Parts: sequence; structure tokens; C-alpha cells
Amino acid sequence: MAGPHIVVDGVSKRFETSADAVPALSEVSLAVGRREFCTVIGPSGCGKSTLLAMIGGLVLPDAGQVRIDGQPVEGPDPRRVAMVFQDPALLPWRTALDNVAFGLELRGMSRPERRRIAGDLLGPLGLREFAERYPRELSGGMRQRVAIARALAIDSEIVLMDEPFGALDEQTRLLMGEWLLSIWTRARKTVVFVTHSLQEALLLSTRVVALTARPGRVKSVLEVPLPYPRDLESPGLASLRATLWGEIREESLKTMGR
Repeated sequence: MAGPHIVVDGVSKRFETSADAVPALSEVSLAVGRREFCTVIGPSGCGKSTLLAMIGGLVLPDAGQVRIDGQPVEGPDPRRVAMVFQDPALLPWRTALDNVAFGLELRGMSRPERRRIAGDLLGPLGLREFAERYPRELSGGMRQRVAIARALAIDSEIVLMDEPFGALDEQTRLLMGEWLLSIWTRARKTVVFVTHSLQEALLLSTRVVALTARPGRVKSVLEVPLPYPRDLESPGLASLRATLWGEIREESLKTMGR
């Protein structure tokens, strides 16, 4: 039987500031299975984004190790891992199509081939007619879809997503979640997703990992065995939400000095 796709093994991280050292994570261990949709949630400042950056090789741990397919993560490797952030960070002088194709261009792929791949992605995302529009001409949800398409274009097995819908209104956020779930169901990438939203975590995830207040440690791991698509009003989801809120509320109160 194949082992986990991602292993986070006892990682700790501190950041030096002008005043002192700030502990972000402490002895975090976690295994993520292949094609799993794993969400990390926790109070503000608990190290969620730092953990994601470690998996992506953007930040190295002070102690412990991150491994992908048994190999230590020692730096970014877009062939294995793609990242999507809250800010789409699109290149304003490039069209939607050319933004999606950007990673393929860096790999040296020919212009016709990379534009073909990018165009094939924009169609299912509902963006075909906006292929030649610039980011300023797109809505927030459209820009985020372009950013996700850019991550999917390079065809990495792992996609890391750091609050990709955090800047969107609630209605758009729900619709984007449904859209992302449909993409994941078809592509079945391994997804590690960071969010502050309990609702978003439970609607999307196969498993939810709750971190403690800073320094972040794994407090609990909640399996979400409900079939897709999920109903927010279902008793099963309501029960899981109550459980998850109990875990997060206790940690969030600590950050408020209560």
C-alpha cells in the first residue's frame, strides 16, 4: 500500500523580529494522503500559512522535516507543488490566457502549445470568452479562477491554497467553493487548503486539521465522511461544525487573553 503523499514530521519554526523571536509552529506532525482535500484551520497567527509555505518549500523548518513522496522538501519545486494565494498576483500586462500560460512559458514550452493548454483550462472554468481580457477587466472571482487555472496548468500533483477566497464576498465565496470542488473531483489533485471559515472547511474537505493558538500545534484532526455535494443544513454537517467550533473557539479565546 502506498504511503502518504505529504508527511510533516515534527516541524517547528520561529521568526526573528527586531524585538525577539516569535514561535510560529511547534512540533507539528501531519500526514496527507494522495488525492486528499485536507484543510488546515485555526485562530489568526497560529502558523497556518507558515505550515503551507513549508510544504511548498518557501520556508524551511528550524526542526523536523517535510517530505513529499518520501523525499525531503528543500526548496520550491513547481513540478511537484503549485501554490495559490489570497491575492491572485496576476501580471497586469498579460491577458487571462497568458497569465494561465505563464508557468508553462517559464518551462520553455512553445507559445502555441502553452496557449492551447491554457485555453483548454479556461473553457471549463467559464472564462473562455474572457481569455483576452486583462486582470483589471475581470471580477475578483474571475481573477481568482485565473490564478487557480495557472496553478493547474503546470499539472503538479499537489496544490496548496492559502485562503484563496478570503477577499471575496460570501455569495461569491460559496460559488467559488462549489466550483473548486467540481475541479478537484475531476482532477483529484492532492489539495492542502488554509481557511478561517468553518463552513468552507466542512463543505470542501475530506479532513480538517485544527491548530492551537500560537505556537501552532495539531490540536485535533476531524474526518468529514459526508458525500458530496454537502448540505449546510444537514444534521451531520451541523454536528461536525459544532465539534469544530468547540475546538477553534477555545484556541481563539486564548489569543484574546481570555
